[in-house]
Amino acid sequence: MKKGQWQKALLALCTAGMILAAGCSQEKQENQEKDKGEDSMNKATITMENGEKIHIQLDDEQAPITVENFVELVQDGFYDGLTFHRIEPGFVIQGGDPQGNGTGGPGHTIKGEFKANGVNNTISHERGVISMARAQDYDSAGSQFFITLDDATFLDGQYAAFGTVDEESMEVVDAIVEQYLTDGKAPVMESIVMED
Repeated sequence: MKKGQWQKALLALCTAGMILAAGCSQEKQENQEKDKGEDSMNKATITMENGEKIHIQLDDEQAPITVENFVELVQDGFYDGLTFHRIEPGFVIQGGDPQGNGTGGPGHTIKGEFKANGVNNTISHERGVISMARAQDYDSAGSQFFITLDDATFLDGQYAAFGTVDEESMEVVDAIVEQYLTDGKAPVMESIVMED
């Protein structure tokens, strides 16, 4: 091979290598973005003691700390057998307290991911939103969460909304309220599991 041909072949090989590397890098970036998009909407299912199911989409783009905490508690089985201890018709149902009276938690707290606490969480507390309950301290949420029964946008910017209950499942939530109004018993969450 002559000197000129050798240089052209080497240049062509280097160019092909750079194009291949750029293509792989682009594909890797696209896959990472795809994975990020998939990860940003985790799904959880609450199975009630009566077998009814509540399906929830969790939004870890708006509330990553909150979703991570919730998922870890779910995976640890923390919520299994707990109740919706607070039911306020037309407002919320609240659960996730191992004490069953609104005073318990998992033994840790997390940062409140809402505007008043410096986090730009834009999920509005409309009917079917799941959000973290907390005490007066902005960073006092741990395991207790609530589901809004009606629009409660006055909570926006003050509580860490982190997902939504689907429309069909809101019928189950409404039935929980009706059951509570009938028998006064706190409805039991048999389990919460993460879905694919």
